[in-house]
Amino acid sequence: MRNMIALVGAVACLSACQPHSSTQTTQEPSKIETTQSVTQNKLSESARLNQWFATKYEEQLQSSPMMLTFLGRKEKYDQINDMSVAFEKKQLARQAASVEELKSNFDYNKLTAEAKISYDIWIYQNTQAQAGQEFTNNGYIFTQFNGIQSFAAEFLINFHRVDDFSDMQAYIKRIKGVSVAIGQLLVRAQENAAAGTRPPKFAYEGVIEQSKNLIRGIPFSNAEGASASPLWQDVQRKVSALVDADKITAEQALSLKNDAKAQLENYFLPSYQALITWFEKDIVNTASNPTGVSTQKNGQAFYDYMIGVSTTTELSANAIHDIGLKEVDRITQEMIAIKNRVGFEGDLSAFFNFIKTDEQFFYPNTDAGRQGYITDTETYLDFINGKLPEYFGILPKAALTVKRVEAFREQDGAAQHYSPGTADGSRSGVYYAHLSDMTAMPKNEMEGVAYHEGNPGHHMQISIAQELTSIPQFRTQANFTAYSEGWGLYAELLAKEMGAYQDDFSDFGRLVNEMWRAVRLVVDTGLHTKGWTEEQAIAYFKEKTPIAEEAIVSEVRRYLVLPGQATSYKIGMLKIIALRENAKQKLGERFDIRGFHDTVLGGGAMPLAILERRVNDWVDSQMSK
Repeated sequence: MRNMIALVGAVACLSACQPHSSTQTTQEPSKIETTQSVTQNKLSESARLNQWFATKYEEQLQSSPMMLTFLGRKEKYDQINDMSVAFEKKQLARQAASVEELKSNFDYNKLTAEAKISYDIWIYQNTQAQAGQEFTNNGYIFTQFNGIQSFAAEFLINFHRVDDFSDMQAYIKRIKGVSVAIGQLLVRAQENAAAGTRPPKFAYEGVIEQSKNLIRGIPFSNAEGASASPLWQDVQRKVSALVDADKITAEQALSLKNDAKAQLENYFLPSYQALITWFEKDIVNTASNPTGVSTQKNGQAFYDYMIGVSTTTELSANAIHDIGLKEVDRITQEMIAIKNRVGFEGDLSAFFNFIKTDEQFFYPNTDAGRQGYITDTETYLDFINGKLPEYFGILPKAALTVKRVEAFREQDGAAQHYSPGTADGSRSGVYYAHLSDMTAMPKNEMEGVAYHEGNPGHHMQISIAQELTSIPQFRTQANFTAYSEGWGLYAELLAKEMGAYQDDFSDFGRLVNEMWRAVRLVVDTGLHTKGWTEEQAIAYFKEKTPIAEEAIVSEVRRYLVLPGQATSYKIGMLKIIALRENAKQKLGERFDIRGFHDTVLGGGAMPLAILERRVNDWVDSQMSK
């Protein structure tokens, strides 16, 4: 629970680095007047700019009904986003026009330091978006890891809140909207395929399996013993909750169920059948042992663009690869030190095998074992939550829930992930874990993962951003992967400073998680620029980590369909660590870890270069005290 006094203090601290913050009693009256005039001028220009951002961002939100829902708002609650190419081009044109308006209507030199950051981020986002137009046919529309075929159901189940009759009516209309969106995106996938861009065979297989899972069971099948399909189960649950709360009558409940059934049978089912049919037909054209995107037309340029988007740097693929190799070597030495400390006789490879196979490191592959994983994760988070005030001034208000991934999208060995809540607290943040195969979920790694996805990681970082009132709303929702995932990985290390990982094997698990991210730098660039095959990438992963093979396969396949994204974690973490070390060196005894963390988190997500500027401004403000 966030301390509001601490928040006010943090805002005051951040504003202290702005030019208008300092007035001294020794100034002559004329100088005081000049300073006040300059201050007012900057405040006026910045206030005007912030109002402009509010207007422009609201325009963006109104074009995205699903984003409105993510934010806990119920405008356009019965709609799904337009997923067509035409709409995308219209939005890009609007974005470009907004930048021209921004540059022509506001004087950058009259803005406060915080307002300059907002100005620069708005332009940065547009520059990235416009540059991406060159690669319209290079990306993958549907994959086993990312795609509306599974996300649509997740969205309706987890994000569409039903509080009354009209909310359920909106839900039912959205079922039809999903079918429209699937049709639009299928056209784009087909166009990409015609241009020679197809995800690998395993991605097709994943899309087909996930799609079939969603149209299996009632109301799509009335076979004896058939269970309810995921969406039909959700409809029943949400309608029943309205009845139990006396929000609707039995007759209204029946009407809602009948309407939902009709939408599922008449729209949802045919759209998924069409999706499955095309993917089953086209799968013969896919590669069973694929390499990266460099084999595509314009593929190398596409990958260079993607690592730029992911890292928010100008680092080349070769530079990232080399950083990865160096980090792998460093972490290996730390692993060996722990191996020796626990008295294991044998080399690191033998220790890996011990970690991967000894039953002490795993929960039973049962429902009790899965609940044990969730319960112990909650215990770790409870411990770290008690330590947060020592390291942070700004604390999140939003609650955090630990859950198992829904069955229709659960994958053996897939990475755990975080889903944000809402700023008003109406929906909690959720840490999701894939628990279908407990042999891929070792105990010694789970502590670090909890801190990455929960506190002080993503839940803290994203919740604080959403709850900020001192910056324009678009910044509270901004997503720069190097910043967010860099923070998540930094949080794993920070937790050690906070007293976590008391067990050597858990600390080894932390190193395994860090090695995982270092290997990503090597493997992702290897796949997409050096001609590595899936088998080569898996072999390198096995050599450098004790991660279960199922998890390794899932990871490598993730990198193949999300080129560049995996490079963001380690690059972001290294930047945050470098900024912290520089601040400590310059400030000495004046360095305040709470102030540093509040500076990093108190402006929302941003490109790493802008984050560096923000931290340096904070350092300068502390040095001048």
